[in-house]
Amino acid sequence: MKNYSFKMAVNKKVKMKNVDQKKAAIASKKEKEVPTATASDFDPYHILKAPLSTEKAIRSIEFENKLTFVVNPEATKQEVKKAVEVLFNVKVLKVNVQNSFKGQKRAYVKLSSEHSASDISADLGLI
Repeated sequence: MKNYSFKMAVNKKVKMKNVDQKKAAIASKKEKEVPTATASDFDPYHILKAPLSTEKAIRSIEFENKLTFVVNPEATKQEVKKAVEVLFNVKVLKVNVQNSFKGQKRAYVKLSSEHSASDISADLGLI
């Protein structure tokens, strides 16, 4: 019986040590500052990788006034919108994002009626 209680006491000490180590690791993570991108650091070429020229993408350019891009997997909708507006001088209405199983992230960008997606795709060499 005494051996059993001794093992319990040892196990509690080990657990407490692990808890202290976890708290120290969490505290060190909180102390590290992650550099945030400022407006001057914004690079639209880092966000947009390439335009897509699949059959579906061409159909959406012609009928829905949408452009399709492969984007950085860490990019947000707001960053994609800003990158398209800066690079092509257009107004973006909506951005939809799709993550594929291959690790590729696609952004479907709907442009305002003032700007034509077919004009921009012609400049990119898609059509």
